[in-house]
Amino acid sequence: MTDVSKYTRQTVTEVRSWVPGKLFSLRVTRDPAYLFKAGQFARVGLPAADDPDGPPTLWRAYSMVSGPLEDALEFYSIVVPEGEFSPRLAQLRVGDNLYVEKTPYGFLTIDRFFPAATSSAPPEAAALEAPTAAPAAGATLATRETKPDLWLLATGTGLSAYLSILRDPATWTSFRRIIVVHGVRRAEELAYREEIESWSRQPEFAPIYRADPRKLIYLAIATREALPGMPSERLTTLIADGRLEQLAGERLDPKSAKVMLCGNPDMLSAARKLLGEMGFAPGRRGIPGNLAVENYW
Repeated sequence: MTDVSKYTRQTVTEVRSWVPGKLFSLRVTRDPAYLFKAGQFARVGLPAADDPDGPPTLWRAYSMVSGPLEDALEFYSIVVPEGEFSPRLAQLRVGDNLYVEKTPYGFLTIDRFFPAATSSAPPEAAALEAPTAAPAAGATLATRETKPDLWLLATGTGLSAYLSILRDPATWTSFRRIIVVHGVRRAEELAYREEIESWSRQPEFAPIYRADPRKLIYLAIATREALPGMPSERLTTLIADGRLEQLAGERLDPKSAKVMLCGNPDMLSAARKLLGEMGFAPGRRGIPGNLAVENYW
C-alpha cells in the first residue's frame, strides 16, 4: 500500500521493553481524525528494509493498547526473530516514523454483546477527559438489573485488545464484574501486570472499588513457572476442569457471562470448542451472542 490518502505518518514517542529482545510496547502520536472502538486493531506500516526513506510497503495488524479517548496510540508486540516486520518494529526509537492506516478494523468490541439499539455509550462517556477516569453515570451498555460478567481470556500479546477495552469507561459500567485471565509461559511475560493491579489503588477508581471491591478480577497464569496460588496450566485445561471458575470465584455461565478470546490460534480453537460445549456462541444476524473471538494471525 503506497496510497498516501489511506494512511498517516505518526511519530514514536515512547518505547518500553518488557522482555529484552522479545516483548515490547510502542507509543506513537495519533491523528485526531483516527477514531476507533476499544478492542479494534490497526494496520501499521514500515518502508521496505532497502528503502528506509520510502513509502510504507510492509503492513501488519496490531490491536490498540490505548483507550479510544487517549491522544496517542499504543501497541504491544512480540519479536518474531525470523519475521520481516516485528524485528524492525522493535528497533524503532523515539522520533522515528510509524505509518497507520486511516481505517481501524476488528469486531472484538463490547457492543457485540448488546442489542444494536443500545450499542453506543451515551455522550457522557465520550466527554470524559481521561480514559482511565471513573466512568460517568449512565455510560453503560446494560441496565443495572441485566449486567452480565465479562471474561477476557488472553494468551501472550492477545492481552493488547483487552487493555484498550479496560481503558474505556463504558466497560466498567456495562458489566457487573470483569475477569481478566492472562496466560503466558513465564512470569516475566506478564506485561502490564503492575498497571492492572494498581487500578484498585488509584483515586479515580475509588468509587468503583468502594461499590464492589471485586469489580476487576485479574488472574495471571504461567505454564512454565509456578506463581503463588496459581496452577501452571494452560487456560483451556483450567476451563475444562472447572478450576478457572474456582480461581475467579465466579461462574462461567452462558446465561450470565460474556466471553472474549484473543491469543494464539491453538488456544482460540480449543477454547472456542470448550466454550461452545458449555453453551457459549457468537452472535449472528443482529442477535447478540455471548462469545467474541479475535484472530488476526
